[in-house]
Amino acid sequence: MTRTSTDVMLVGDLVLDGPDIHRHFDDTRETLSAADVTVGHVEVPHTLTGAQAVFASPAPLIDPANLEAIGGAGFDICTLAGNHIYDRGQTGIEDTLEALESQGILTAGAGLNINHARRPAIITRNGRKLGVLSYNCVGTRETWASAGKAGCAFVRILSHYELDYASPGSPPEAFTFAEPASLAAMEQDIRQLRDQVEIVIVALHKGLVHTPATIADYEKQVAHAAVDAGADIVIGHHAHVLQGIELYKGKPIFHGLGNFVTTTKALNVSPTNDPDALAWAKRRRKLFNFEPSPGYEKYPFHPEAKHAFIATVTIGSTGDITPGFLPCVIGPDAIPRLVGSTPEGREVADYVKKISNESGFHPTFTWSGDRVLVA
Repeated sequence: MTRTSTDVMLVGDLVLDGPDIHRHFDDTRETLSAADVTVGHVEVPHTLTGAQAVFASPAPLIDPANLEAIGGAGFDICTLAGNHIYDRGQTGIEDTLEALESQGILTAGAGLNINHARRPAIITRNGRKLGVLSYNCVGTRETWASAGKAGCAFVRILSHYELDYASPGSPPEAFTFAEPASLAAMEQDIRQLRDQVEIVIVALHKGLVHTPATIADYEKQVAHAAVDAGADIVIGHHAHVLQGIELYKGKPIFHGLGNFVTTTKALNVSPTNDPDALAWAKRRRKLFNFEPSPGYEKYPFHPEAKHAFIATVTIGSTGDITPGFLPCVIGPDAIPRLVGSTPEGREVADYVKKISNESGFHPTFTWSGDRVLVA
């Protein structure tokens, strides 16, 4: 029997904190729903009852009903492992899982204990079985699941700071790398999943937030380890800006999918914010040295965060993989819009080419209709 191809679409951070959230998918819903498998990353817990558990810039209370917009946009799988998923404790994770799973959306990366968090999401499309795993690489430790605690699956990353010249107090050079035991656990999960499915997708919450064209040492290490263990597709999110695209041993690594539908009151600087939120928003701008573009009060991210895309991977009838992306632009209303091969779309493609080259990846881009193919 001749196998048909399978189209997979993947997007970055989803935070659905706002009124009439369904309209944020109006321009992309038809495209996302047309894919055989659509994957997104839910960045924060969606709950109205969870007590604040952690940390700087904790996620606000968000109605879990807002997650129905994800189901309405055709998503099949949501990854959950990230630094904010435990912001509202176990209740936040429980409510988020229930809201997604009640719509038939599979989840990976968070659970009521570490075994639950490490379980893969497995789906069958066109007679082909695909599996997704999800890991948080950016901490904090309090977000991690354990044998008796809810949280997320993780790879622990270590940082070493070296001052190699005689100037005390000057900026050191940073070296980052994965702690061996947690990296080995991820590799074991991938190998086990590899035996169960034809296509393995690994999602990594990683990177330097609000910092374009920057890939830390550990990001390449962990992404490459995932491919070496059997992953066919690796995606990253957390930086809130796009990062470069790499092909490693013929497998696509989308190092940072950036934002997609990312709306949250927690980042706005306005008199209506509570004092803690206001203080953090101002501190965040100082830490990362950027100001949102004028008029972007509803989307107060780095100016380069307006560039976005839907990552695409076509799995051919023989199992061959063709990666690419559909350019998008996120406007002041925080709504992502497909821009195809228009001048806006070509600007996005040029931007992705630029940041990929600056990260040392040098992919080749070709247009196929409104899609950019990566080779």
